[in-house]
This record gives sequence, C-alpha cells and structure tokens, in this order.
Amino acid sequence: MADDILTTGSSAARKPPLAILVAVSAIGPLALNIFIPSMPGLQRALDAEPSEVQLTLTLYLFAIAVAQLGYGPLSDRFGRRPVLLAGLVIFTLASIACALAPNLESLIVARVFQAIGGCSGMVLSRAIVRDLYDREKSASILGYITMAWVIAPMLAPSIGGLLDVWFGWRASFLFLVVVGALTLLATLRWLHETNFQLQSLPGLVGLLAGYRGIARSRAYLCYVAQTSFGGAIFFSFLAGAPYVMVEILGRTPLEYGLYFALVSLGYMTGNGISGRFSQAVGIRGMLRLSAAFTLLGCVAMTSFFAAGWVSVAALFLPMVSVALGNGMGVPNGTAGAVSVDPSRAGAAAGLAGFLQMTIAALGSQIVGFLQTGSALPMSVVMLIFAFGGLAAFLALPRSER
Repeated sequence: MADDILTTGSSAARKPPLAILVAVSAIGPLALNIFIPSMPGLQRALDAEPSEVQLTLTLYLFAIAVAQLGYGPLSDRFGRRPVLLAGLVIFTLASIACALAPNLESLIVARVFQAIGGCSGMVLSRAIVRDLYDREKSASILGYITMAWVIAPMLAPSIGGLLDVWFGWRASFLFLVVVGALTLLATLRWLHETNFQLQSLPGLVGLLAGYRGIARSRAYLCYVAQTSFGGAIFFSFLAGAPYVMVEILGRTPLEYGLYFALVSLGYMTGNGISGRFSQAVGIRGMLRLSAAFTLLGCVAMTSFFAAGWVSVAALFLPMVSVALGNGMGVPNGTAGAVSVDPSRAGAAAGLAGFLQMTIAALGSQIVGFLQTGSALPMSVVMLIFAFGGLAAFLALPRSER
C-alpha cells in the first residue's frame, strides 16, 4: 500500500501503510481507557473524592477537544507529517510525567499534556484519509481505521486492570511510554506527507472566521452533532461503568476490563459493517442504522436499571447495541463532516473533534457528579444524548439525506 500513488493536481501523495494510521489514531483512546480500571483504586490510594479523580478523565477529554482546534489549521499550514510527529513527542514525554506524578494534581496536569499529544493522531488520521480519498471511499477507509478506537479500548482496560493488580496504577503509564516511543519511530519511518496544498496560517481572527464559515453549514453541524452525542454516550458509560462494577456490584477492575471487551467487539462490528457497506448503502443509510441501534441500547439499559435490575448483563449487553451504533455512526458522520468543504478538511476535522470531545467531557463529568450509589443516573444521561443524536440525524438537510 505504501507504494500506491494518488495524483492530486501536480502533486503525488504516497498512501501510508494502513497500520500506521491505525496506530496513530489508537494511541489517544488507548491512553484514555488503560487508566479507567485504576480510577476507583486511585480514589482510595490518594484519599480523593470521586469527582476529583474524575478530572483525570474529564480534563483529558477537554484537552483533546481544545487541542484539536489547533491541529487542523497547523496541519493545513505545515503539513500532516511534522505536526503529527510533534504530537507524538508530546504524548511520550507526558506519559513519563504521568508515571512519575507525586500527587493527584501533578497527574491531572500530566494527563492534560498526554491528551494534547495523543489527540494529534485522532485528528490527522482523518485529514490524511480525506487528502487521499473521495467522500464515500473515505467513509469506508475511516470505518477500518476507527476499528483502532475499538481495539485500543478493548485491550486497554484488560491491560490496565492487570498492570494495576500486579504493579499499581503507575505501570499503565510506563506501558504508554513504550507504546508512544514505538509509534513515534514507526511514523518517522513510514508516514509520508499527504497535504501538498498548504495554506497560510490565518491568525486568531482568521482562524475563528474560518471555523465560523464551516459552522454555518447546517449539514456539517448535523453530522458533528450526531457523532458528538454518540461519543458522549460512550464516554458517559466510561465514566460510570467502573463505579457501577466496582462500588455497586463489588466486581474487580480486571473483571470490568474483561467484560468491556464485549462493548469493544460491538463497536468493532459496527466499524466492520461501515467499512464493508458504506459505499453501497451511503452515509445517510449508515447514520440511520446508527441512531436506531444507539437509542435501542440506551432505552434497554435505562429500563433495566429503573426496574431495579442492576447486574453485569444489564450494564454491558445494552451497551453492545450502543457500541454497534457508534461503530457505524462515527466514520460516516466524520466523513460527511470533513467532506462539506474538502479544502478545509484539517480545520473541519479539528472543529468536529473539539465539539465531540467537549460534549463527551461534559457528559462524563455529569455522570461523575451523579455517582451517589445508583446506576440509573448514568443510563438516563446516556438516553438523553441518544435522543439528541436521533434529532441531529432527522435535521440533516434534504440534499444530504
């Protein structure tokens, strides 16, 4: 694949190995999820309140949101490759700081920088795909790439749970140091530049004007809204599920990690369906299926908890349906959003990522504040976001639908 050539105007872009795009897009979700099983134990180890420990997740998400606003325009100006390499360097150094953090405050600051570095691959992998492929094909390719956002969360809680049990919570960050360094070296070796239509850096006023121009598109906002609400559902679950498993059901972090593999398999299945059928069914058809499966899972989970049936099955089985819907929705919604104005693919991807992660951070922190001994608040928050995603799909302009 690395030897394939795509001619764009007078420039030729070599398509990077798919494995590189998978790796750089997975590193941010990996760093997020590997630490989640350790959060209840960290709360006890540092004698902190649940909402304080929750900041290691919420501020990670918020940092990803803000950083993505910069990565898009910077990559439009300087190219995808140098900006991505800089992000991976930041990620690796921040992971070292996390492993050495002497207290919760230091850990939170280091997590913010870890997120800033890790999100570079999440943004730029999407922009690189849009550099190389047309609208429908990019949805298919993104379906395969975003499997990394499943494989990483699927493996990360199990790895994090094992490392936490055997060596303590710091071991997870040492593992991320190794992963970050290896990904940096692989990117340096095999990822070539794909953006040959560099644009001048607009400055703050111009940057805001550019984002305002993109955000004036109703289609763009609807695409981003559906993927944002879907992501908020997922991260609300990440914020509440460990608490339900460990504190309410009395299970171990390792068990949480193992059961979470079911959720990841559901998301992976959705990505596979997207990769296989997006070109044939179209973005509209895939987003319709996404909204249906997501809402079905959230309704089922809320119904179980409202009826007093709080169990591992009631927690994870409905989430498989949600994950299946997310797996179909994220690549198609992203492809639709960055295709509204292909000349601003980097900025469009960055703004989409900002909105997605901001809403996700909001949902996760709300769930953290509502952890008062009941599983129901988490599922209610998820259900509200599911209805928001359905409304966003229904609001798509007729030309896009």
